[in-house]
Amino acid sequence: MKMEVSAKVKVAGFLWLEGLREACCLHRVLILCIRSKRLLVRTGQCFLLNGFIFLGSIFVLNSVVIPALWWILPDQCSQFVSHKLCDLGGTLKFYSFLRLSLIQLFYVLWFYPLYVFSIVLSTIWYNDIAKYGYAAMGRSKFTVEKGSSQNNSPTVQNANHVKGPSGLGGVMLGIGEQVYSILLLSVFFLEVYATGFIPYIGKLLNFLLLSWMYAYYCFEYKWNFNEVALDRRLDYFESYWPFFAGFGSPCVLAIFFFSPLVSYGIMAILFPLFVLTATGSESEKEISLEKHKWRAAGVERLPIFYVANKVSMWMLSLLTLEKGDQVQDRKAQ
Repeated sequence: MKMEVSAKVKVAGFLWLEGLREACCLHRVLILCIRSKRLLVRTGQCFLLNGFIFLGSIFVLNSVVIPALWWILPDQCSQFVSHKLCDLGGTLKFYSFLRLSLIQLFYVLWFYPLYVFSIVLSTIWYNDIAKYGYAAMGRSKFTVEKGSSQNNSPTVQNANHVKGPSGLGGVMLGIGEQVYSILLLSVFFLEVYATGFIPYIGKLLNFLLLSWMYAYYCFEYKWNFNEVALDRRLDYFESYWPFFAGFGSPCVLAIFFFSPLVSYGIMAILFPLFVLTATGSESEKEISLEKHKWRAAGVERLPIFYVANKVSMWMLSLLTLEKGDQVQDRKAQ
């Protein structure tokens, strides 16, 4: 029994290290940027917005603006030029209120609008970065590698393998899949957030779930370009969960110990780099080719999205029932 557990831990650890190694292959970013000028420009714009402007603004606030406000509006009588001001009981309270109000005004008028603007623009840029990186790899939407029919890796499964419904039916199926995917990941995000409040093991669970979430987002772009069905993505992701846990770890580790705004700025810079490393990764294909080896070692599928799937299906069923009731009411009228 101990030998079996030891073998499972060993194989899971190997897959985790393989995922970690793949995430750290940042030299691929340089290679792809050299191949594609558009990719270089878009990546540079992402660094400029989220690094220089967003993180730079936080640095200016903490290093220049706040110290200047403390100097102009001190909180100790010894710092006053005239001690007569200190004799007035409300002066220190007024200075404290004014100082906090100016800092909050800085957040409301600059940081929060910049934060929203960065999220919207970065989301568009991430898709461009993944698309240009995918093109720089010499791949196209309908590229099929030899021997892919014997490989269950989603990176080589595309429209030529499984033909879905065409016409309006295919469009509606695609829209439905996208809606379900957004709902599933939104519920999973809430699940990740909730685990942070669990005593003792909450931080560890939060780190692990965040690693999976960011790893999924990184590989999702490539799977989209390969037109991989959502059920195949989830099946593959849950089958090789140690690999993806390792891939997402560096991404989470870089933001885990900072404030929310600083964490977002760092994440916004690093995320496109990990998207490109995922785009250029071939490791998951090799893992898929040795799937029988991992199964024999006891690495079974882990239902990571079980709770998110159940909640999402429940929410969709409520919408379906509500629409059905509305249709029946109209018919009765």
